[in-house]
Amino acid sequence: MNSLNFRNLDLNLLRVFDEVMTERNLTRAAHSLSMTQPAVSNALRRLREVVGDDLVRRSGYGVEPTPLALSLWPSVRDALHLLRESLAPGTFDPLSAHNAFVLAMADATAAKLVPGLIDIFETEAPGVNLRVVPLTTRDPRGLLEDGSADLAIGHFPGVLAELGALHLQENNPQFLHQRLYDGEYVVVMRKGHPLAGQPLTLDAYCDARHLLVSFSGRPFGFVDESLAALSRQRRVVLTVNQFFTAGRVVATTDLLTVLPRHFVGATGIEHELALLDLPLPVPAVHVDALWHRQATHSSGHRWLRQVVERASAVGFRSAESSASKPSRRRTRKPPDSV
Repeated sequence: MNSLNFRNLDLNLLRVFDEVMTERNLTRAAHSLSMTQPAVSNALRRLREVVGDDLVRRSGYGVEPTPLALSLWPSVRDALHLLRESLAPGTFDPLSAHNAFVLAMADATAAKLVPGLIDIFETEAPGVNLRVVPLTTRDPRGLLEDGSADLAIGHFPGVLAELGALHLQENNPQFLHQRLYDGEYVVVMRKGHPLAGQPLTLDAYCDARHLLVSFSGRPFGFVDESLAALSRQRRVVLTVNQFFTAGRVVATTDLLTVLPRHFVGATGIEHELALLDLPLPVPAVHVDALWHRQATHSSGHRWLRQVVERASAVGFRSAESSASKPSRRRTRKPPDSV
């Protein structure tokens, strides 16, 4: 971008560019900006003249950004965010807001948090929408960086270790995190399984056939890492990407799986399952909220983080309560699309 063109740049064009990059669709971007699609196309044309690049090209039902657009977007997004916060700080009012927040999390996490989040949203922010998208990786930084999610919630040991190392070198880390709760994983099988109703030995565990929940599809999890440290291994015959699916499968087969203890009660088939302690030590499972640094000072995002923290505390108490008493009626199922 040359200096002459920059002096003539209409900053409104950057708002259009940011929205198009977020939506990857001109019609949806126009709707979000309260503009017509021809007006959005015209704004992109003017911006192309300034930067000397196509910026986006049509692809299927949307648009695909060029390499230059992808390199420009983080700076443009950060600059627009800073302007909004500088010109209108602290303006987020939950009762009157009509924002839409996107959370990335697994189905077990959603089963714990979403009921409490909905209660809070309906009472305190009736006009705010919430969208939950699947967490398909243990490193969600790409989702946060490209704006696909406002907050990622899950177990991210590798990411947090890397951020801890980077924090020693950087004053302003690109990603921040907050501990929400600690989870406990248990071995789950059908009630009539030959291994049910007795202490589970390491030999019996390794000799069994296993179902692994893997967001990425990689057939190797934290249990396998702990087994490898003991020079042992298990036979994983099936890999799925949802805890809910895992619970359903083991209820009707002789496979074993490992699920968060709090999630078993939310499956709706708790009475069909047997729970046993893992026969080996595994690292603590910490569940954290992770977000991009540019959102830190946003009043809306700050409210969202506080609400998630409150919902996690409520969900933890609810899980403890349901685990301490037998359930006669299980009608609520966790979302099967997260």
